Amino acid sequence: MAGHKELWQELYEAAVLETNSGRIQLSLRAAKAAIDARFLELQMDHGGTREEQRALSDALTTLRVLEREVAGQPEINQAD
Repeated sequence: MAGHKELWQELYEAAVLETNSGRIQLSLRAAKAAIDARFLELQMDHGGTREEQRALSDALTTLRVLEREVAGQPEINQAD
């Protein structure tokens, strides 16, 4: 990761920062899928650093917590 953000990082940040209740589930799924794909890449080529593996794991944990919080909130219909 030489100075650029990986796709999983961009999608993770977008999901964490999403404020539109109508789009949050989609953002969470996209971020989780990208993290899972990166984990798979690392398993296949035995690559990645310990720091990246920890960051992936931490991000996935955060997304799971956010999913539970969102699931506990009443559904709000928004026009946007």
